[in-house]
Amino acid sequence: MASYHPRRRDKEILDQEQLTGILKAGKYMTLALARVDEPYIVTLSYGYDRDSGNVYFHSSNHGDKLDFIRANDRVCATVIQDRGYLDGKCDHDYASLVIRGRMAVVTDLAEKKHALLTLLGHLEKDPQPILERNIKNDASYDAVTILRLDIDSLRGKAYSA
Repeated sequence: MASYHPRRRDKEILDQEQLTGILKAGKYMTLALARVDEPYIVTLSYGYDRDSGNVYFHSSNHGDKLDFIRANDRVCATVIQDRGYLDGKCDHDYASLVIRGRMAVVTDLAEKKHALLTLLGHLEKDPQPILERNIKNDASYDAVTILRLDIDSLRGKAYSA
C-alpha cells in the first residue's frame, strides 16, 4: 500500500516519543477493517504495551469485529487528541495518529493475562477491583477475546500555531 506524507509538512509529527506519547495518552482507537469489498469501522478502548509496542483490545467472543479480522487481519486505525475548535481562526487544535498493522487473536493464556493487565492499567487508576470482580480463575479468560494490534507504521499530525 502506498504511503503518503501530509500535504502540510509543518503538521507532520516525526518525533517517535511524541508519536508514542499520543498513543500512551489516548483511551479510544477507531479501527477500520475490511473483508472483500465490505468496510467496517469500530471504536474501542485499548491498552498500549510500552515494552512490546503492541496495542491490546478486549472483545466479546463473537461478532462482526472478529469475523472481519479473521477474513482480513490488516487494519488501519486512528487515535485523536481533540483539544477543540479555534473560534475565529477556522482551525482546530489536535494531534492524531494513523496506525497500520495486523490484528491477531490472542490464544495463549499468559499473553491474555498480560494483555488484560496492560489494558486495565492503561485505562484505570486502580484496576484491581475490576480484576477481582471479573477474573475468578484462569477459566474466566475464556469469557473474553483479547486482540493484539502489531503496529507496522505509526504516522502523526498535529496543529501547530
